[in-house]
Amino acid sequence: MTDDLLFDVPPTPTPVERLLALACDATRHNDALSLFLPTAASGPALGAHADSAAQLAHAALTAVQAVRDQQLYASADLIDATVRIKQIAYLSGEAARHLAEAQATVTAAAHANPELTGFPDTAAEQFQLAQELTGLAPEAAVESATGIARETQRRRPSATTAADGLATAERSALHTVARGHVVMARSHGREYVHSRRGSVRIATLRSLEGKGLIARAPATAPPAFQGGPAQDRIRLTALGAPAVAALLALPPAAPASAPAPAMPAAPTVTGPARSR
Repeated sequence: MTDDLLFDVPPTPTPVERLLALACDATRHNDALSLFLPTAASGPALGAHADSAAQLAHAALTAVQAVRDQQLYASADLIDATVRIKQIAYLSGEAARHLAEAQATVTAAAHANPELTGFPDTAAEQFQLAQELTGLAPEAAVESATGIARETQRRRPSATTAADGLATAERSALHTVARGHVVMARSHGREYVHSRRGSVRIATLRSLEGKGLIARAPATAPPAFQGGPAQDRIRLTALGAPAVAALLALPPAAPASAPAPAMPAAPTVTGPARSR
């Protein structure tokens, strides 16, 4: 084996990095379902979506095992995070089952009536259930990653520079991107940013893109309105994931303390004027 091959072996991702990848994959899966246009010939596409959901379930279980391999103290936060990941695995597995059943329904209906063009109602119900089951997976994955990152840092402190040099707005935007909340669109020659929660500025995204921390996936996110064009999903890059992992390990910011109310001035007692 040559020295080059020795150095080409990628490092094993940490549990937090696995969960951030899971959040990204879940966002991609949900976007694909949102852009899906069902027809009587959608059997193969439904099968592909079922495989995608099954892969989410497998990735979640792999993340659970990675957390166990760390052999951290089973604190309440760690237990909650692990249970949340297991829920992602279960819900994704159920989504895969619903999508597979929808595929079977569509395929059977097409065989029974080759002239059929519409999407069977039963398949539509199964598809909607599958969408709902994975709809919150990105959020849950990032929440779990946050709990595990903080618990790991608390038990095994380590210095990291992955997020050094980032402005407050950039850190907030990275966290929002990790949750699958940010898209960009163009209308009338101008670019717009849409974020489900919080405000993200275009200048901030351009700065992060210039640093190689995020990237645009053109026309992969659902449109802003029915019948509109697909939007560009903003995703973390291979460099962006470690930066977010470092941010998640930071302790939560202490709430700003309200200023103490001013003491009212003592009343001035004025007696009656004395005559001389």
